Amino acid sequence: MSSVSQKNPIRLFVCHVWIEDDDYLRVFEYLESTENFFYLNTSTPDKRPPGDKEALRDDLRRQITEAELVIVAASFYRRYMDWAEFQLNCAKAFDKPVVVLEPFGSHDTIAPAVMEMGDEVVPWDKRQIVDAIKRQARHEETTRFDVIEFKLD
Repeated sequence: MSSVSQKNPIRLFVCHVWIEDDDYLRVFEYLESTENFFYLNTSTPDKRPPGDKEALRDDLRRQITEAELVIVAASFYRRYMDWAEFQLNCAKAFDKPVVVLEPFGSHDTIAPAVMEMGDEVVPWDKRQIVDAIKRQARHEETTRFDVIEFKLD
């Protein structure tokens, strides 16, 4: 796999039910605030297709097929269990890695079904999210070091 660049962005799908909820939008706030990280969002919550439940499933399959990686917020599973399970099962059927985001701002536990399907679980920390995306989508190890400045008196 080649590294992430503007010409070669990571294609990612964020679980949704055709609603841009707080966690969905927060994912992109975190990604947008990261320098030199390029991605293409294959999820289209703003384009709900007409038709029955099967039409909705087909639309989700298409969005997930186009992605290299699936991201699911643990809270999404709690709110939309059936849709979350469908999307996670699609991810696994299409051999897409899944990054699970811990519940935001709470100490809720992550449902066992989500833990089982997740390839990596990360907190809401932009650096950890981006590193997990790179590891899971492109098998890129990030060798970053924290710089700690201190003065000697």
